[in-house]
Amino acid sequence: MGNKILLKAFCFWALTCLLLPASSNGLVRIGLKKRHLDLHTIKAARIARQEGQSRVGANGMVHDLGSSDGDIIPLKNYLDAQYLGEIGIGSPPQNFTVIFDTGSSNLWVPSSKCYFSIACYFHSKYKSSRSSTYIKNGNSCEIHYGSGSISGFFSQDNVQVGDLVVKDQVFIEATKEGSLSFIVGKFDGILGLGFQEISVGNVVPVWYNMVQQDLVEDEVFSFWLNRNAEAKEGGEIVFGGVDEKHFKGKHTYVPVTKKGYWQINMGDFLIGNHSTGLCAGGCAAVVDSGTSLLAGPTPIIAEINHAIGAEGLVSAECKDVVSQYGDLIWDLITSGVQPGKVCTQLGLCTFNGAEYVSSGIESVVDKENMEGSSVGDGLLCSACEMLVIWVQNQLREKETKEAAIDYLDKLCESLPSPMGESVIDCNSISTMPNIAFTIADKPFSLTPEQYILKTGDGIAQVCISGFMALDVPPPHGPLWILGDVFMGVYHTVFDYGNLEVGFAEAA
Repeated sequence: MGNKILLKAFCFWALTCLLLPASSNGLVRIGLKKRHLDLHTIKAARIARQEGQSRVGANGMVHDLGSSDGDIIPLKNYLDAQYLGEIGIGSPPQNFTVIFDTGSSNLWVPSSKCYFSIACYFHSKYKSSRSSTYIKNGNSCEIHYGSGSISGFFSQDNVQVGDLVVKDQVFIEATKEGSLSFIVGKFDGILGLGFQEISVGNVVPVWYNMVQQDLVEDEVFSFWLNRNAEAKEGGEIVFGGVDEKHFKGKHTYVPVTKKGYWQINMGDFLIGNHSTGLCAGGCAAVVDSGTSLLAGPTPIIAEINHAIGAEGLVSAECKDVVSQYGDLIWDLITSGVQPGKVCTQLGLCTFNGAEYVSSGIESVVDKENMEGSSVGDGLLCSACEMLVIWVQNQLREKETKEAAIDYLDKLCESLPSPMGESVIDCNSISTMPNIAFTIADKPFSLTPEQYILKTGDGIAQVCISGFMALDVPPPHGPLWILGDVFMGVYHTVFDYGNLEVGFAEAA
């Protein structure tokens, strides 16, 4: 599946390791402190983001999760974008700061044999000669990200995660980190918590070995990501259970629809109290702790931008299609032409006679029923496909043709910029609508205060939308990625035993 979103910088969380006494339930906590970033660091992260926005990798149950007797790993919130924690590799353990990433499945850290990548000189490096439990593997490997790639070789050693020691874990010693993003990132490596189906080299993930080595009582792990700007704790990940003090009520569970990523089915998407109808038939969504923002297809992000007054990118191609073809698109759809064939009939997209490929978003049901394909004929084709989606939305809202065409022209001024960021007027946050995702027939709402990210103070304060555009083509897309903006509002349980994901209001 898709490329990894490389993420924006908003506030820096410095880790102060205060190892407090273990509580009566055997949990060890590490205190976290936070300080704000300066604008120079923000600019550096934006440059890193420019290198890529997504990643492509390899191919009514009763829940008794017990108490919080699992192993708690404290997390450090870096820039409201990366939640970081500490692990150890080897005997004695060599410490590394990693992103616990449900959107990938391998563990990698920089190698002491990384000589020619600048990024390696800014991070801790694994030295196999200093570990008595190291076992040589040596097979080469490479992982590609939208923001760059890492390459190296496999090794085997013990991995310490909190109080747990996973024995004989195969991981990657990275000898090349080919991206500026790895320089500005405050993480040494990544610990993937996805399924083995997307593990490079088919390596058994750390989490699988925790289960197989009977290190956890329950086959679940859970995330609490603290979005409170005044809080000292960055969050916690609990392996083998949940921490009940970090959520309210009961979790709503939804099944995993495709192993690999933690992929679920999502229903309708609402802006304010208005249904967009775009996911009423079901859309794929990936719950990804390694992605900071909420990512979705460009047509929907443009509608969100317009609704919240975000500054976007004015698209001349989009306006041209509205001006020349807006009436025809409306007439064709209202006359019964299948939406997927409108742009082909207008000659803006080309039918290849094989499969439907679109830069927009279709419901899971609609995509399976498409007979043809629009092969990208450039920007006009993409603009036409977006307009078809927007016209369908306006028809659902029972708008007149004239009002709808005017609305479409305004949406052409709200397309996300290539950087993916959308700047917001900080003074207008109170007037913005709530945004809601429908999961398991239940709306999960985000308020403007929850989906708008702030950096700086006073006149230097900048507000940026927590939504960004991500167009993943079929067969893996289109889809949504529910990143840390969503997981910060809803405590998330990843139930490996029952292949489900649960959400409850975070506390």
